[in-house]
Amino acid sequence: MTTSLVSRNEDDNWVDISDKRLRNSRLGALYDGSRFKGVQKCGTSKYNVLVDIKHVDLKESKISGYLNIEGLTNECPQLTTFFEGEIIGPQYSFLTRKWQAQQYIDACHWGKFPSFEKYVHTFNDDDFMYDPLVNDFIYMRWKEQFLVPDHRRSTNQIKGFYFYHNNHEWYQQLVLEHVQERSFSNFEFR
Repeated sequence: MTTSLVSRNEDDNWVDISDKRLRNSRLGALYDGSRFKGVQKCGTSKYNVLVDIKHVDLKESKISGYLNIEGLTNECPQLTTFFEGEIIGPQYSFLTRKWQAQQYIDACHWGKFPSFEKYVHTFNDDDFMYDPLVNDFIYMRWKEQFLVPDHRRSTNQIKGFYFYHNNHEWYQQLVLEHVQERSFSNFEFR
């Protein structure tokens, strides 16, 4: 990081003026901490869905968060999964190239979005690249990674033991309670 320190005169305090800027981590309503709610439709069934976006990395074209769905199964009236995703753009193309998804599956999938119609004949071209920063739509590919344990059973604690050989009590217990806070992950004054 290059930083300049400037002083108007010897009696003033130093002012830190940095030439580095925080990387933009917001793409419209897609940013760390944003929340989306709606429904998932499957045939004639509808399920309420809540998505909490935890991290957006525009440089790496990645996103992660939690997806909560109500009423999908009788055994678990609420399920929450952690997902990681790829933002279609410079890093990731419309072609999945994994999870047994072939070109015709990708074309069929993306073709369900009316906004994709103008790309249907070019998305597989070697020189085609979609830029979400200059287009009206953000396309993403999400992959659920694991089921999150039921938060109602959580104690919101961390418990552990230190082993310290040079003490007469070898095992020292550590019990930590979660401290709720309200803050932003980053900010910048301009």
